Amino acid sequence: MTFDAFFLILLMLGLGKLCARTRQFPDNAAEVLNQFALYICLSAAVLRYGSKLEIGPEIFAVAAVPWGLGAIAVGLVLLLARSFGWSREVTAVLLLAVPLGNTSYLGYPLVEAMRGEQALPYAVIYDQFGAFLILSTYGLIVLARYSGEAAPSVGMLLRRIVRFPPFIALLLALTIFPAQPPALLDGVLQRLSDALLPIVALAVGLQVKFRLPRDALKPLGVGLALKLIVMPVLALAWVKLFGLPALMADAIVLETAMPSMITAGALAISHRLAPTFAAAMVGYSLLFSLLSLPAWDALLRYFAGS
Repeated sequence: MTFDAFFLILLMLGLGKLCARTRQFPDNAAEVLNQFALYICLSAAVLRYGSKLEIGPEIFAVAAVPWGLGAIAVGLVLLLARSFGWSREVTAVLLLAVPLGNTSYLGYPLVEAMRGEQALPYAVIYDQFGAFLILSTYGLIVLARYSGEAAPSVGMLLRRIVRFPPFIALLLALTIFPAQPPALLDGVLQRLSDALLPIVALAVGLQVKFRLPRDALKPLGVGLALKLIVMPVLALAWVKLFGLPALMADAIVLETAMPSMITAGALAISHRLAPTFAAAMVGYSLLFSLLSLPAWDALLRYFAGS
């Protein structure tokens, strides 16, 4: 199943790139596909798997990881940016692309492919209580500070959070939605959830760019190393230090190892923060994650068997 998932990503990326070259789709096709995946498919996945969550210590144990690791990532990026003299724009992109991963679009289907459906509730916690809230608070503050805009108010941040469809789905899942819904409804939610990976991979293929100026190669290499190697290493050390259960620990490490968040890259581009570099960071992290994620999967299985 893991091989099938990665093959599907490569296939849809290739098709997306081909369609972009031959201009088979409208110019806004990637944006429309991303919105459908975000509002419909992701909400369906959160509703289906979030309803299986039980409010308890495990929620805090999982949700604490992206916040803690994110703080470490920010410190590393700022230290390296000052040491190497990177521009404010490049620094801003790395402040978004390193702490924030593609923990929903790719995270849900890939965690399921590598660890089964029983691991998905942990992926939902990591994403909704971690990555999404970080993007909606810290991410907006970074965008405002580095693009010269006014800092967002607390009210604006709260409105953004409570109006986000997957977050609304999470609230419903944790309150009134049954853990075992009727078979017909469950089947619909599953099919919508299954569509998340191919739709997002196709959208990425339509818009991803790999060309980059020579002077951006060093920050790109550093950013990729931090995102795909250093962050998962820190996550592995975290789960071992706190002795988290095996399935929970694996889901946390795999979510941390996901490539850079597409939404964060898109926001950086829309705010004119090194747009070519932001697109390359998203594209190359996705490309190299097709090698690094199976490696992390194998390493976790090795530790489990040793």
